[in-house]
Amino acid sequence: MDKESRYILRKVIMDFICLFVVAFPILLFYFFGKPYERGFFCDDESLRHPFKSSTITSAMLYVIGMFLPIMSFLTVEYVQFRRSNGQVARMFLGRTIHPWLWNCYKVIGIFGFGVACSHLTTDIAKYSIGRLRPHFFDVCKPDVNCSNPNMQNVYIEKFTCLGSDQHLLKEMRLSFPSGHSSYSAFTMVYLTMYLQARMTWSGSKLLRHFLQYLCLMMAWGTALSRVSDYKHHWSDVLAGSLQGTIVAIITALYVSDLFLKNHTPLPDVEADIDLSTQSGNGGTNRIA
Repeated sequence: MDKESRYILRKVIMDFICLFVVAFPILLFYFFGKPYERGFFCDDESLRHPFKSSTITSAMLYVIGMFLPIMSFLTVEYVQFRRSNGQVARMFLGRTIHPWLWNCYKVIGIFGFGVACSHLTTDIAKYSIGRLRPHFFDVCKPDVNCSNPNMQNVYIEKFTCLGSDQHLLKEMRLSFPSGHSSYSAFTMVYLTMYLQARMTWSGSKLLRHFLQYLCLMMAWGTALSRVSDYKHHWSDVLAGSLQGTIVAIITALYVSDLFLKNHTPLPDVEADIDLSTQSGNGGTNRIA
């Protein structure tokens, strides 16, 4: 195996290991995680909202949140490749890796890593805090006589839920922060920043900003729906949106190479640069 092939293989393996290490705990939280069991006050009106179905379901959230950015990455990177003066093709095991395909791998890989980091950050907070959702009483149906005047202003920690849906009984303790809000904020804010860096079409001054506005409104609408559906308190949505936005900004500025000068990717030093010492006065460096 030649030097460049070894470098590419090592790079891909390390990327997938890093992504796996971040993403695997998300599955552990989903299947085996137990949220912190917080108590409640009988007179807490914020927990007495009715249970409603989600306007933006989890399936809609994840499909749109992944499909829309990835399709945008593929399209923009293809246009950038067609407009470029030429990009160096990679060689792996004697086969040529198309520059567009390699660029898409890097862009989508960084996006996926950011999604996993944002999701794991949200889950750590959810399971550590265990805040009750606004529909707590409707889902739990606690075995506590809250009509008893002696139970007012009393913090009730020991109780049993009479509700039978185990999935909802677990979810009712995962209110803070809002996962829908953090996920939509990360994906749409990151896509907005990506378009700012990579979409450079002179045919319209407003098209890029119009698309960016649509992305932000999708995140905004998703966050608002979580309050109107009584899935989260307003502070849960605010915290989730801020967390997703912050992770998106950090990923775009410090993990990706979107905002380097002229928006060109960094060279892969080991694959592109060969330093060799030649005979002569002190030797010289040759850049391949």
